[in-house]
Amino acid sequence: MKEQSLCNENWQRVTSRVQDACKKAGRLRTSVHVVGITKYVDISRTLAIYNAGCRALGESRPQAFWDKAAAFASGGIQVQWHLIGHLQRNKVAKTMSYSPVIQTIDSVRLAKEVSRVTASSSTVCEGFIEVNLSQQSERSGVVLESLTDVVAQILVLPGIRICGLMGMASHPETGREPRREFAHLRELRDVLNEKFPEAGGLPELSMGMSGDFEEAILEGSTMVRIGSALFDGLD
Repeated sequence: MKEQSLCNENWQRVTSRVQDACKKAGRLRTSVHVVGITKYVDISRTLAIYNAGCRALGESRPQAFWDKAAAFASGGIQVQWHLIGHLQRNKVAKTMSYSPVIQTIDSVRLAKEVSRVTASSSTVCEGFIEVNLSQQSERSGVVLESLTDVVAQILVLPGIRICGLMGMASHPETGREPRREFAHLRELRDVLNEKFPEAGGLPELSMGMSGDFEEAILEGSTMVRIGSALFDGLD
């Protein structure tokens, strides 16, 4: 009972903060979707945040995603799953059996494997191209100088619908400003929309986490990935 109560309170607090950020940005609340990141919590707490009202959930590791997706499906619970961690090509087939949004398409090779799997099942995968905003070698994502070429190759693949770009701001200790990086990702998306009008637009920007999502919303984020703020107070 305490677990569910805390998740309810946290969900209301987060959605209120999203509302306030949208108001400050002059945007409608409905223009921003919250994905609850559950990679650090068990199935019980994942279910608690779902029951609090969070209907889109994100996992980082494929194995944890498979386990939770299977558990929810067996209970008849409808969730829009998002994979937000690196996906190895040998894990694509099993991952796609649960039809998640893949937020971390970071190479043409991965995109081709997703395309191969979806083509074999006559399905379509919604995905984001992950961009290495910080340009740090330890971070995943497409490097900036290769972005246009990578996007050009991925957009023509069957079975994948690229919704937009996903990025993560630098760690605060680097001295860089998250808001400036979020603005840069928005600008990159706008340039790509001009270069590839036949793609029908890349409307989504997945950027912003618990510590910086208000700044991301001010710079145009349409999807924020919230983890720790949703489980605050739980042991």
